[in-house]
Amino acid sequence: MSQQQSADNVSIDDIPVDIDNTQSEEIDPADVPDEIESITRGLAGEHPPTNPLVVLKAARWWYIHGKGGTNLAFQWAIEWARHLATDMPSDVERFDEFLEYLVMVGFADEPHELS
Repeated sequence: MSQQQSADNVSIDDIPVDIDNTQSEEIDPADVPDEIESITRGLAGEHPPTNPLVVLKAARWWYIHGKGGTNLAFQWAIEWARHLATDMPSDVERFDEFLEYLVMVGFADEPHELS
């Protein structure tokens, strides 16, 4: 393990995985790493990331720290990565649910503030 890692905080890249906070129902915006917050806000914006590996990095964090496959940020990141890989239209309803989730988490007061 590197000097940055401890037994309850591991990582396979620059984004730490906090073992104590995995599969949590509540996400505190202050606990979201800056890079993941930036990617997540980008996914909510008018010019989302176009690199599927970047999108999947955020999806992985939300999967681990959120409610797994049911986490709405994870689901939208996967949906956007699918769109990038296949050029098929993305699910607008899933996008709206994602924006509402980000409001619930505390990234913004209203969905329109995210874009």
